[in-house]
Amino acid sequence: MKKPSVSFVIPCLNEEKTLPYVLDKLVKVKKENSKNMDIEILVSDNGSTDQSISIAKKFGVRVAPAKERGYGAALDSGIRNAKGDIIVFADADDTYDFLEAPALIFKLVEGDYDIVIGSRLDGEIHKGAMPFLHRYLGTPVINWIINLLYSKKFKIRDSNSGFRCFRKDKYLSWDIKSKGMEFASELLIKALIHDSKMEHVPVSLYPDKEGRIPHLKTWRDGMRHLLRILFYGPHLFERSGLTLFFFFWIQLLIGFFAGKVVSIAGMNLYGIHSMVFFSFLSIFGLSLWGTGLLIATKQPRVSKMYQSILSMEEDRLFFVLLSGLGIIVLSIVLIFIQWQKSGFIFINLEREFIVATNLSLTLLIFALQAVTAHIIKRD
Repeated sequence: MKKPSVSFVIPCLNEEKTLPYVLDKLVKVKKENSKNMDIEILVSDNGSTDQSISIAKKFGVRVAPAKERGYGAALDSGIRNAKGDIIVFADADDTYDFLEAPALIFKLVEGDYDIVIGSRLDGEIHKGAMPFLHRYLGTPVINWIINLLYSKKFKIRDSNSGFRCFRKDKYLSWDIKSKGMEFASELLIKALIHDSKMEHVPVSLYPDKEGRIPHLKTWRDGMRHLLRILFYGPHLFERSGLTLFFFFWIQLLIGFFAGKVVSIAGMNLYGIHSMVFFSFLSIFGLSLWGTGLLIATKQPRVSKMYQSILSMEEDRLFFVLLSGLGIIVLSIVLIFIQWQKSGFIFINLEREFIVATNLSLTLLIFALQAVTAHIIKRD
């Protein structure tokens, strides 16, 4: 049986304080496992101006420059330059213990997995290693969103873990685009989308070394993770948007045809004020749906509804927009006539006015979203 070839890829940007600890452990792993696997240690340098490169060379490991800046860019460059069929990566800050790496590799090989995630939440998190917000808010929320949108069977337990092992050929097929910290989320999303065989292995997490300045910026990078997660989920906006839109449009019509306030569980509904509220929420639902449509312009696989709009011929799109414009103009004219009859003082058709206004806004917003989607599609 052929020995597995493994490349340890370490993204590096001015890590002279911690890199020696990391490389010392990796050299030990290489020596202790030389009979079981062929191991390469590669430092993917992202433009270090300190002693990181010379330290790496002293340890006899390969240094590959990553010209494009960013955590994800450094990892992607290193992975593509790696010689091994199996990739293991973790940060150069020594917060992950590379002596635990063989457990991830053996799990990957023995279970024939595509990717194995080192789960900090299933392992030991040493005191001061993970901020409260990261442990009990950031990571659980991102876990939940990724699992909600993309998981069919396998459930992600530590989406923000920076200690992972996977097959290089699978990684290349996933086509990861992210260049920043959100690389970690996209890697999991693409693995889930491709129905990859995945597993977790408990790992330890240690606090940062004293004096080291972390590269992670909590709120900025957290938002980048969220935006990247949502980028591949137009179906979330489509389903939630349509649900809100149709539910509150139905409530609006009930208020229109009922013509009076209805008391339900102590609440007075379907009056003028309720109808304004229903109108607002239906428009909000349509806006959510439209956000999904715009995201769908950048996705290879989308729902039949989005696809029917995005693939609509331009002449058909023109006449659909023209018809919508005609309905909007007609609604405005009818309202204007009623207003004129009252001497431009008041409109005595409040319910009709709310429905007509909502219908006009619905058609207008839909038209703008459809046109914008077609404009973006041409990029």
